[in-house]
Amino acid sequence: MQLKFAKMHGLGNDFMVIDALTQDVTLGEQQIRAWADRRTGIGFDQLLLVDAPTDPDVDFWYRIYNADGTTAEQCGNGARCVARFVQDQQLSAKNTLRFQTSTGVISTTLKGDNVEVNMGVPSTTPSDVPFLTDTASLSYLVCSSTGEHLITPVSVGNPHGVLFVDDVATTDVVTIGSSLTRHEVFPEGANIGFCRVVDRGFIRLRVFERGVGETRACGTGACAAAIACVLHGHTENKVKVSLPGGKVRITWDGPGKPVILSGPATMVYSGLIECPQQEPR
Repeated sequence: MQLKFAKMHGLGNDFMVIDALTQDVTLGEQQIRAWADRRTGIGFDQLLLVDAPTDPDVDFWYRIYNADGTTAEQCGNGARCVARFVQDQQLSAKNTLRFQTSTGVISTTLKGDNVEVNMGVPSTTPSDVPFLTDTASLSYLVCSSTGEHLITPVSVGNPHGVLFVDDVATTDVVTIGSSLTRHEVFPEGANIGFCRVVDRGFIRLRVFERGVGETRACGTGACAAAIACVLHGHTENKVKVSLPGGKVRITWDGPGKPVILSGPATMVYSGLIECPQQEPR
């Protein structure tokens, strides 16, 4: 059996995107891991599946699978790519779309070369992240094999831990990220962001993503870092975030307000791939 797919990226955070509306698609972890292999497969950080919604008030159901076959709740760069994919594949004529995800509904709006994503209302409540603690604070000291780290936990529909560092270029993101992404304080794992505040409107960020490793960009990670910066008083509510793959803009007006992500989404190529065995989801 052959499946049509597209290879896309948002600032180098790359995806395999599949239309499950017009194709019969049933995937398992083994197949996803095989396709994610950058030597013998397509190669990607996440696989994105666009399907019919179960909620009649939204346009599509959008599912996210990490390169290791596990599922993810949200992906900001992925949301921009599926919005562009829907337009390119003429699956909808709407400029603004609502997507159902495993943790709620997000909306996207095409704006020229960029896509703006309303990621919904974030939370720093530990149980929402989830983050295990008996105290209420903005940041927490976490001990791991790499030492003590002051972490700000944030949920943007998926779990994040934000660390402020002096220099993102010299920080050992892989080693520290590996020690924290599956730390016991994050019972569902977390994406670990390493943030340097340049000024009140500009930050630099690297992200070690749960189930993937360090990526060129992380949309929800950029949101989480901007949220942490605003809460700590480091920046204004509008922030430009520079990641290894490029820049996005984040707007967040504070607790109880949605976080808005804006950045590009690029189609690389489309093709057909053999899917010899259909595995149970």
